[in-house]
Amino acid sequence: MTAPWWKTGVIYQIYPRSFMDSDGDGLGDLDGIRHRLDHLAATGLGVDAIWLGPIHPSPDADFGYDVADFDAVDPRMGGEPAFDRLLEAARGRGLRVLMDLVVNHTSDQHAWFQASRARRDDKDDWYFWRGVPPNNWASAFGGSGWRRDPVRGEHYLHTFLPQQPDLNWRHPPVADEIVAMMRRWVARGVSGFRLDVFNCYVKDASLRSNPRTWNPAGFLYPYIGQRHIHDRDQEDLLPVLARMREAVGEDGVLLGETLDEDPRYRLAAGYCGPDRLHLAMGFELLRARWGAARYGRAIRRWAALCSWPTWVLANHDFPRSPTHRHADTRARLDALILLTLRGTPIIYYGQEIGMVHARLARRHLRDPLGLRFWPLYRGRDGARTPMQWEPGGAGFSAGTPWLPISRDGRSVAEQTGRPGSVLETWKAMLALRRTEPALQLGGMTLPERDHAQVLTWRRDHEGRSLRTLVNLSARKATIELPEPVGETLLSTHDRELGPGPGLTLGPLEGAVVVVG
Repeated sequence: MTAPWWKTGVIYQIYPRSFMDSDGDGLGDLDGIRHRLDHLAATGLGVDAIWLGPIHPSPDADFGYDVADFDAVDPRMGGEPAFDRLLEAARGRGLRVLMDLVVNHTSDQHAWFQASRARRDDKDDWYFWRGVPPNNWASAFGGSGWRRDPVRGEHYLHTFLPQQPDLNWRHPPVADEIVAMMRRWVARGVSGFRLDVFNCYVKDASLRSNPRTWNPAGFLYPYIGQRHIHDRDQEDLLPVLARMREAVGEDGVLLGETLDEDPRYRLAAGYCGPDRLHLAMGFELLRARWGAARYGRAIRRWAALCSWPTWVLANHDFPRSPTHRHADTRARLDALILLTLRGTPIIYYGQEIGMVHARLARRHLRDPLGLRFWPLYRGRDGARTPMQWEPGGAGFSAGTPWLPISRDGRSVAEQTGRPGSVLETWKAMLALRRTEPALQLGGMTLPERDHAQVLTWRRDHEGRSLRTLVNLSARKATIELPEPVGETLLSTHDRELGPGPGLTLGPLEGAVVVVG
């Protein structure tokens, strides 16, 4: 039986407004992505699918995560013709296209909300309306989750910004319309969806208040002062996911992201399985601090929870790796870690050249979270700066970029063809993954006890066994292995290891070896 593509493949996440600008307005667009597909296809990195951040029309209160029309493409991104050109070009290069689906809420400019606030019968119950706030639910972006609408004269629920009113998924026409919309995109050639905060779709039928916690920070930020047992993760969500799964068809994929600030609540894995999600975003490794023991514990936890995990080390909501003297070395080790674990890797744009988190001045911030909570929290803009195609910040746009471009010397052009560069290491590691079934579908054996310096695991498939070894410390490390070491398939230090079983790795050295 052939494994589905989302198990053997690698997904590359694109933040569209920061990837490539084709028309000089400073904002990335779909034609820009199309012009750079060769960087991603088999002739370049060699990923299998691209996941596009929101591309629908939006007033940009939350930069695309407040959708004004689910069936349209933002004219600033190139509109419908540009999307069709991108689909065709991606298909010609063997790349699948996934879309961000943001349907916990809409923009307050969406026609549905405009009709609902006007009390039109066909949309009256599409959102949550109450004369006074019925509970203590808070907004994840700060303050109360309820806002009075001056047009309707009632309060509506918003889990995020007031400009992002929550849809009432318990009202059957809401689910009917969203599933129908998904089918329309699949018919156009989309291979699946990343579901933004899907565990928030269905709320408690009685809108009961959440119990409070003893977190003292809850006085300043009420959202973390509650246990979210009524405003998310309801059992009634499972039939919704079943309908969505049917909508993407046999060859499609649903990749779910939970709103889950507390790492103790690892609920995402429970939403995967037949008639549910194919994949759930796992942030255990991303949240872990650098170090072999910490990474080992994070990998063990997430791998144990998921029948088929996803692995993420960066995305648009979390800080990229900070700038320090080992940044490039760590970026090369990231490639070995992310691409040899059992599961589906998700690469964030720029990760393949070691882009670091940008520290922006307040005058450059666009993220509403950064603007609201500065200087305690600088927002997400630092993880969303434009892709660095050429030295000195060139190559992204002929105009003024919507966010400043980092000029730290890292770029695709500067690293292409340079032995040992971050980019060439990612290319080599992706090529190795494509040619080694053990790295795609093999079982994974983790050590019984984590090594203090070296992260390691074994992958086995049809009689062939490979081992990943990554020294995350800045000192030499010796490790005893349970098997002899054969050929070295890839080494960040460009050397042959072995024969073992005792091996010494240099500081911040990683390797993939054949073991017997």
